[in-house]
Amino acid sequence: MPSTYVQPRYPFRPPSRATEEARLVVVGAGLVGLTAALDLARRGHRVVVLDDDDTVSTGSRAICFAKRTLEIMGRLGLGARFLDKGITWNTGRVFHREREAYSFDLLPEQAHEYPAFVNLQQYHAEQWLVEACEATGRVELRWKHKATGVENRADGARLTVETPDGSYALHAEWLLACDGARSFIREALGLPFTGQVFRDRFLIADVVMNASFPTERWFWFDPPFHPGQSVLLHKQPDGVWRIDFQLGWDADPELEKQPDRVRARVAAMLGPQVPFDLEWVSVYTFRCRRMERFRHGRVFFLGDAAHQVSPFGARGGNGGVQDADNLGWKLAAVLAGEAGEALLDSYDAERIPAADENILNSTRSTDFITPKNEGARAWRDAVLELAHELPMARPFVNSGRLSRPWSGQRLAADAPVLRGNDPDWLLRHIGAGWTLVAREVVPESIAGVTPVLLSDTPRPGALHDHSGLAARRLDLAPGACVLYRPDQAEAARFSAPDIGAIEAARRQVLAA
Repeated sequence: MPSTYVQPRYPFRPPSRATEEARLVVVGAGLVGLTAALDLARRGHRVVVLDDDDTVSTGSRAICFAKRTLEIMGRLGLGARFLDKGITWNTGRVFHREREAYSFDLLPEQAHEYPAFVNLQQYHAEQWLVEACEATGRVELRWKHKATGVENRADGARLTVETPDGSYALHAEWLLACDGARSFIREALGLPFTGQVFRDRFLIADVVMNASFPTERWFWFDPPFHPGQSVLLHKQPDGVWRIDFQLGWDADPELEKQPDRVRARVAAMLGPQVPFDLEWVSVYTFRCRRMERFRHGRVFFLGDAAHQVSPFGARGGNGGVQDADNLGWKLAAVLAGEAGEALLDSYDAERIPAADENILNSTRSTDFITPKNEGARAWRDAVLELAHELPMARPFVNSGRLSRPWSGQRLAADAPVLRGNDPDWLLRHIGAGWTLVAREVVPESIAGVTPVLLSDTPRPGALHDHSGLAARRLDLAPGACVLYRPDQAEAARFSAPDIGAIEAARRQVLAA
């Protein structure tokens, strides 16, 4: 198949010794593992990353990068690349048979640096993350280094690593397992997944074409070109379109991946007048499941290694990036001696409910897209018919509840501000460290906390909230302040900047 993207090949470097030690080891140089490594490197720590391949992922895979993930990438220095290359979209349409049921807008509120979603093939994101990791000088990327053994110990994990030049042992003080849905680390430690595998299959096709579809998410239920099933369409960069065809449980995956069969399905959708090429094809099955715990001593599981959801809703890759965002600052605080290891238990306390929320939404989407019986199908089709005329029916339509941050946390909201006379964005100043945002009252110096003054009028050293949106979105009254953790999650808020209370709140979070 022709390709619009040339896979980079990264050099293999043999191990230096038969037994090695590293403070931080990440297994898996995919989207999540590279994000975790970059985050830790940006916080000043050296990281070893192992991967059994020598390139980035093949095919589009996780293509929908949600606003929260884009904000994280912005903090890591990559936000502009996502915006420049990616396809920005906020709106979508749902079709039932021959007609549109309704349309929706995911970002009706304007004045944010990042849109609701950017579509971008996963391999672009991974390549940029590799480049950013290398640029830090703190990330050692070991390509063609495959973990083939692991032993969990009180002082870390001992890995056996196979390479083209033979095997070696690697002792990791802290191990981050980011090795995907078929995680070797999880399986080798005998840690099961619990959850549900749905009896359905979907075909993914990356199609290269010059099409007139708008830059929107389009989802069809029972379309005339694919009767009885559903289809999803997304635009990607470089003239690549992602099309997902529901196949049913009885479909033969190998047969359905044959180019002639895929071409016939795409041609039925597009019509004979639209030329196209196939770039990548795959077949997948819905899975909604997770590990019981994500932390096992000094071994942590992130992304698909820890939890899986169906692709509809874009909750897999986005959830994994948010895992890395949650764990990185906590692990860095422990390594710096600012917190005890008890803080790391909050990774489970926060990311397990987040995973459960994603699984719940994903399961509900899957149940709607794939009805379990004729009664469920009749109810779904009735909802779709009503949605065309009645707005009250539209919330019941579920073609994939799209990724949002965990509802159990309050994250800093973005807003336009002025820095002097220069346009700026608030979130750029609520960064990798602890931040205290105060409105109008200048906060005194607090060790380990960066103060940000938000002012309603131009003022030296302050961010000018010229539109009033920043104060409104942060729910910040004059004289009040709010303390944000290094992952931009709210830690505490105060009616006035009381140093003692702010220091106590920070200590309480770090002692969690």
